[in-house]
Amino acid sequence: MMTAPTRENIDALKAIVGEKGLLEPNGSDLAVYETCVRYGAGKAAFVVRPASSTETSKVLAYCVGQDISLVPQSGNSGLVGASTPDTSGHQGVLSFDRLTGTAENDKIIFDEENRSVTVGAGVRLSDLNAFLAPKGYVFPIDLGADPRIGGMIATNTGGARFLRYGDVRQNTLGVKVVLADEAGTELDFMSGLRKDNTGIDWKHLFIGTTGVLGVVTEAILNVERLPQQSAAALLVPRDEAAVLKLLLEMEQRCDTNLTAFEGMSSDAMAAAFDHVPSLRNPFPGGELPGYVLLVELSRTWAKRESEQSLDELLETVLAEIWEDEEAPLENAFIGRPEEMWSLRHTLSEGVKHAGKLVAFDVSFRRGDLMRFRAFMAQELPKKFPDVRICDFGHVGDGGLHFNLAIAKDDTRLDDESFIPELRAWVVECVVDKYHGSFSAEHAIGRSNQGFYDLYTPEKVKELAAGLKALTSAGELGAVKLG
Repeated sequence: MMTAPTRENIDALKAIVGEKGLLEPNGSDLAVYETCVRYGAGKAAFVVRPASSTETSKVLAYCVGQDISLVPQSGNSGLVGASTPDTSGHQGVLSFDRLTGTAENDKIIFDEENRSVTVGAGVRLSDLNAFLAPKGYVFPIDLGADPRIGGMIATNTGGARFLRYGDVRQNTLGVKVVLADEAGTELDFMSGLRKDNTGIDWKHLFIGTTGVLGVVTEAILNVERLPQQSAAALLVPRDEAAVLKLLLEMEQRCDTNLTAFEGMSSDAMAAAFDHVPSLRNPFPGGELPGYVLLVELSRTWAKRESEQSLDELLETVLAEIWEDEEAPLENAFIGRPEEMWSLRHTLSEGVKHAGKLVAFDVSFRRGDLMRFRAFMAQELPKKFPDVRICDFGHVGDGGLHFNLAIAKDDTRLDDESFIPELRAWVVECVVDKYHGSFSAEHAIGRSNQGFYDLYTPEKVKELAAGLKALTSAGELGAVKLG
């Protein structure tokens, strides 16, 4: 049973983390901690900001002993309501703001021999890459937002270059975790080994599980060489059925040079151009194709004199594809990668301003993604007229940001049942008809807790509840996995 924190509780937590580590509702602006990017806001009883794994351990042990509920919060850039407190005013926020160092050092530790970096969970992705760039490396999870590392681990973030580098799970070599038990137990899985088959690989329990099994305070991450060459193009497929053929052709002809294969609908691009008029429109006459693919090639070494450049390789590959009797390609525009990525990275902000946004982060087997889009283009207008599909996503890995925009003056928005019915129908189609996932890379939050409850087998929920009881029996996190 969740207990409302008392003055004595607040003072005890302040004694653990110091004046700078504890924010109270009175006299402190907690709005930034209480408000999510999407799907509502809550009310925090306090915000506690430990500066080390040891302080985190003491905070969790105290709160478990006092039956105080905590919601771990990293960069608070998630989109499913997993990192903010509820509206009761009884939950505290466990912020990663000050978890920017490690046990050995107050800074990021780079290990070039192991091609890895040891980092505090509170370090932002942009700061990590700013640290790595002069050394010629990058943490290769490419995102439109700027989250903190702990949140990226808790949600197993993917990103636009998943096709080449994989997700956070594939790039995490070790974690340090604090459990929500009476001892605030610290677990150290920080060997940094790339191969270790001496038993259960425990770090994976805490990757992608939204922080409810334990709080990651430090991590060892794989890093990659910064690309030294890149080339990009916007491809217009012959039709939607040709998209998968284009993907397979590009993979066959470019192999590991292929870094990204992103899809963008005309309505999503239109929203981006409307929101940022300074964006360059590369299409003749400004007329947007129905669907466009952004492809990128990259190499981690400088061009050698005897070597075909990536621009030349891209031109050659596209020419070969065009020679196919049933060419899947209608048009192509090769240009500066930074300009093309600026369009891709503006889509998210653009669609937010296209109307009332109902957003889904879904995934499919690669062959089903375009089939789902075709089905929705046909069936959505029948069930929910005048709802615009402004989708974009990671075609190369089957991920889709399926965004629906509704005019803000649409009278259906006055009906409280309208959006829940729309969301339930879309997710039902994703899961039941196309056997996809209702959460591709945003994990579970309050906004999709109901879908987790509905579609997760009871035995799996029983197992999750057992793991929760064994690891962090205290009130930790905004969601329930079991």
